[in-house]
This record gives sequence, C-alpha cells and structure tokens, in this order.
Amino acid sequence: MNLKSIGVAAFTAVTIGFAGTAAAGAIPYTNSGTENAALYNFTAASSGDVTAYYFGSTAGFTNELTLLINGMETGIQGLNNHTSSYGQSLVLGHANAGDSLVFKMVNISPGGVGPWYSDKSMNWDGINHVYSTDFAGDFAIPAGVFVAFEDLPQGGDLNYNDETFVFSNVSTNVPEPATLLLTALGLGVLGLRSRRTNQ
Repeated sequence: MNLKSIGVAAFTAVTIGFAGTAAAGAIPYTNSGTENAALYNFTAASSGDVTAYYFGSTAGFTNELTLLINGMETGIQGLNNHTSSYGQSLVLGHANAGDSLVFKMVNISPGGVGPWYSDKSMNWDGINHVYSTDFAGDFAIPAGVFVAFEDLPQGGDLNYNDETFVFSNVSTNVPEPATLLLTALGLGVLGLRSRRTNQ
C-alpha cells in the first residue's frame, strides 16, 4: 500500500468516525431548563415488533427501558444506559397497528427514582420526562422516532438527554396547542348552546 492509499484510507476512517460522532450526538431539546410542554401519544405504526435502538446517555444514574402496550407491561427490559453501545437494539414486544405504546424508564441504581413514563399523567411528580422528534436514520440506526428521557424527580435540569433511544414501528401524535384551544372553545360553545336549549 503506497502513501497515497494510506492517506485516503486514513481520511475515510476519520470521516466515518466524525459521521458516527455526529450521528451519536444528542438531538437537542431547544428549551433546555424548561419542562417540555408537548404531550405525546405513541402508537404502533403497523402490526409487528416495536424495536428500541440505544442512542446515548449523559446520566449518572443507571437506567433501563421497557414498554407498556395498551397499558400492559411486556416484561422485556434492557438497553442499560451504562453498558449499551450506540445502535444496540432490543425488541420490546409485538404490537398491532394502532396499539397504545408507553415507554417506561426504570431506575436500576441508586434505586427509588421514578419509574418515568412517556405518558406524563403516569409520572408521580406530574412532570413530562420525555422529549421526542423524528430521526432520519444513519449508519447504525434506522429512521424512526427519537425519544429522550429526564431521569431525575421534577425533571432535573430539563435538558432531556439523560437516556435516549430511537424506536421503529412507532407513530407519534402530538396535539397542537392551537388544536387543543379550538377543541376547548368548541366544547365551551356546545355547552353554552346546550344550556340555553335546556332553559
């Protein structure tokens, strides 16, 4: 192998290394320090396995991931944030199209923290512990839905990067604040109209 070939090989390796680092970097939550106001309804996109891919972690605590399908635990837990590698996958269970999915982060050490759910109403502290966005896919993880957890009570620093995953076969429905407002106004108008009719 000549010096030119070695140089090209080295450049390619460095480029791939940087690409891997960029892909493995956090997908930033833009309102760091503020609780995420978006509430997510995750469902199975089609009938088949729901697979989690480990993305990364900045947490000091040790946590693992599991899943509830239509409110029932699958009993499958893993992707430890201190021992898993980027792109490592775990099938969390089989779901039918449209099934409700709730991701659950379980604290292993020090214990007694959480658990935290992707459904805010299930968290004992009343805080939204997740942030989610689309993920386009890369060399190790297919396109899917990115979900990031906060693992401290009350949301800690609320930067949503304590434990992060990408999920395949998952759809997300995020009610827009404007839609919620219009729905509330519509219900209010119907209530007034009903009240006038009954008088």
